[in-house]
Amino acid sequence: MNSLKNKVALITGGTKGIGYGIAQSLLNQGIHVAVTSRNESSAQKAADALNSNSLLGAKAIGIKADVRDYKSQQEAVHTVLDHFNQLDIVVANAGLGHFASIEDLTLNQWQETIDTNLTGAFYTIKASIDALKASKGYYITISSLAGTNFFTKGSAYNASKFGLTGFTQAVMLDLRQYGIKVTTIMPGSVSTHFNDNKPDNSDSWKIQSEDIGELVVDLLKMNPRTLPSKIEVRPTIPPSK
Repeated sequence: MNSLKNKVALITGGTKGIGYGIAQSLLNQGIHVAVTSRNESSAQKAADALNSNSLLGAKAIGIKADVRDYKSQQEAVHTVLDHFNQLDIVVANAGLGHFASIEDLTLNQWQETIDTNLTGAFYTIKASIDALKASKGYYITISSLAGTNFFTKGSAYNASKFGLTGFTQAVMLDLRQYGIKVTTIMPGSVSTHFNDNKPDNSDSWKIQSEDIGELVVDLLKMNPRTLPSKIEVRPTIPPSK
């Protein structure tokens, strides 16, 4: 997939943070993008902002979709195909985190975390698999270093990300026979609003959203014979503890 201009990407949770950074990077390569959000206004606002800075004639559209709802994911894929006639890249980025000890973690918090971070990625690939077979495309999940490193108050988040990392690696083995590439990216600390963080100058040591976007572009440009299937990404110099 070295020639990227006029390819088409679907990015779940693409209206802010890592997803938005990826969308910007793809647009700068001439890739059309569809960004999804559970909020229609947020999806449209993000698409408008992306289009205002688009290069090489690439276009962005916003789609209201919920990764926890399989029918919603099917409709999102159909919208992309109706609009662009193809789908080459799918980035399962939508995610959230509830952090509490197992004593305090609620049933709803557990279910929402698993449904969004893990089941959502399953629904996304199930809904898009036929389109990716047709394009010999690329499926990328955004996991986390929390998918290999556990921590206190992380039972729900760790479970979802450990599961997502393993899920993606198994999907990679299933789909490579169709010429579909599959990769999971596992970032460490990223400067976003995730978990109520407020990015400012003190976040300058962290990975930036556009850094993940550049990494996705590098993956897409890689020779078709080579597949980095699991990538851990860390800040170069984190603060001393």
